[in-house]
Amino acid sequence: MGFVGDREKIDRGSGSWDKGGCFFGGMKSLVRRKQVDSANSKSGSAHQLAKALTVPHLIAIGVGSTIGAGVYILVGTVAREHSGPALTISFLIAGIAAALSAFCYAELASRCPSAGSAYHYSYICVGEGVAWLIGWAVVLEYTIGGSAVARGISPNLAMLFGGPDSLPTFLARHTIPGLNVTVDPCAAILVFVVTGLLCVGIKESTMVQGFVTAVNICAMFFVIVAGGYLGFKTGWPGYELPVGYFPFGADGMLAGASTVFFAYIGFDSVASTAEEVKNPQRDLPMGIGFALSICCTLYMLVSAVIVGLVPYYAMDPDTPISSAFASHGINWAAYIITIGACTSLCSTLMGSILPQPRILMAMARDGLLPSFFSDVNKRTQVPVKGTVATGLLSGTLAFFMDVEQLSGMVSVGTLLAFTMVAISVLILRYVPPDEVPLPSSFQEAIDSVSLRHSGCNSGSDIDVETTKIPAVTSGDSTPLLVEISVGHPLVEKAAAKLNYIVRQRRKVAGWTIMSICIGVFILTSAASIVSLPNPARYTLCGIGGFLLLSGLIVLTCIDQDDGRHSFGHTGGFTCPFVPLLPIACILINVYLLINLGGATWARVSIWLLLGACIYALYGRTHSSLKNAVYVPATHVDEIYQTSANSLAC
Repeated sequence: MGFVGDREKIDRGSGSWDKGGCFFGGMKSLVRRKQVDSANSKSGSAHQLAKALTVPHLIAIGVGSTIGAGVYILVGTVAREHSGPALTISFLIAGIAAALSAFCYAELASRCPSAGSAYHYSYICVGEGVAWLIGWAVVLEYTIGGSAVARGISPNLAMLFGGPDSLPTFLARHTIPGLNVTVDPCAAILVFVVTGLLCVGIKESTMVQGFVTAVNICAMFFVIVAGGYLGFKTGWPGYELPVGYFPFGADGMLAGASTVFFAYIGFDSVASTAEEVKNPQRDLPMGIGFALSICCTLYMLVSAVIVGLVPYYAMDPDTPISSAFASHGINWAAYIITIGACTSLCSTLMGSILPQPRILMAMARDGLLPSFFSDVNKRTQVPVKGTVATGLLSGTLAFFMDVEQLSGMVSVGTLLAFTMVAISVLILRYVPPDEVPLPSSFQEAIDSVSLRHSGCNSGSDIDVETTKIPAVTSGDSTPLLVEISVGHPLVEKAAAKLNYIVRQRRKVAGWTIMSICIGVFILTSAASIVSLPNPARYTLCGIGGFLLLSGLIVLTCIDQDDGRHSFGHTGGFTCPFVPLLPIACILINVYLLINLGGATWARVSIWLLLGACIYALYGRTHSSLKNAVYVPATHVDEIYQTSANSLAC
């Protein structure tokens, strides 16, 4: 590959590049990609976050954001309607499915350790348009999720005070006459308290979240230990069923797994703090992995105990754990379980508000949002303005609106992010970006390096280097090394042929990844739309399955790109079983996305359409890449060094 990027125009007379050219006009701005943040690209930035987090902090964030009060209710509903006693296996299968996304997140988080999570990875690997929609969807996820969690805290707090109407007047819910609006002061106050805590500092807020999460885990341990004792004492009546361990069959168990999968959403909050981790290449994969493992273990143990204490058909769908203990005469256990539910909700609330200011900050850094959101407080080293704005919005929604009917929109943002992260891993491995955007302020250094390499390529006024290549093979199969100059026609011909092979392989890999995504969409859509006539349904499933399987075979047979070794920060976690693991992750997440329902997608479409309008009116024209110059990735360090030397002079 020559020094000049394919996206730029070169002035043949001077060897300089056109800054942007027609590539950035119109719709082509949607596919411009940003650079992985490095020491060079971050130098001089005034928007740096504190490097304060270690593995225990990340585990506290991951576990606290993932384990919500849903587990205290979910076990009853899913056991009664889907899994029966096989609920434990449903949690295990869902945990394995979540681990596929966790593996993808772990590699990208260690390679690209900057704020923004899935938005940041999509911007680097896919393009600006997709990154904007992912960031916009994730903002919706955290806003609605935080408000919904806050609205769920006050009823549980009321139970600690003796009943649904036992909260003090200034905290209790009230209905505004004539408007039919129920306000929740307790929810709003809790959001504002959490917002203030997050403004103090990332380390301090994480320590508080760790303490609250520890209380929740202790409550779950009580359920496991006390429930296990009761189970052994009474002979596990919930497992003594004539219908066996799988009353709803394997299909019911899998349906239960797809339902409880959403109980694992939250570990991606760890990736959003990547820029604040002291050793991201080591700590981020460990934090994500340990957090998910702890959550899966606790879910399985709690479900195994509860479905053993009470037959699945006799469970109370609203309070399954409390009613299970009450059926054995331990009514006071309801207070411990309620404390666990309250602490889990508070921890999840912190996990919902924490990532959003960092995603807004990342989008503002890239020029897609106003610079207001990119400001970092010099003393606390957190994005205070973005945190306050997030808290005010979430607190207002929690005060005025019952957002429970919008909770499905939370899952859309998460699953879209999971899907795009898996696609980004495939792109990283097979077609990593080989061009890097630099600000136009580096134009002088770019021109200098461009002329230097143009002079080398012309073969004039340079020292002729020699290299030894295996040119002939002797009878004993030992290659004979022959000295041939770099400018020799044989070497140039071999280099040109190698370049052509690499370009063709990258082209094949790119089209294959696209065909896999199309195949997954066709297959999951046909499998989910039961109203389709069977012939059409089977035909579409066959087409989608063929595209998916053939794409998997092609990616397995061709080599991964050598550029992956130098992409981003090296030395971190590497996702195993590529391409099988990311493709399985894409398949699972797209299937869950399609099955969220038409009403949810109608609401999300309005939000995404609003985001597209904002991007067209503001983000596209204010993007930091608007006037960027794309250079080959292999020469970036040389350009930075040349620029530094010229400034020193």
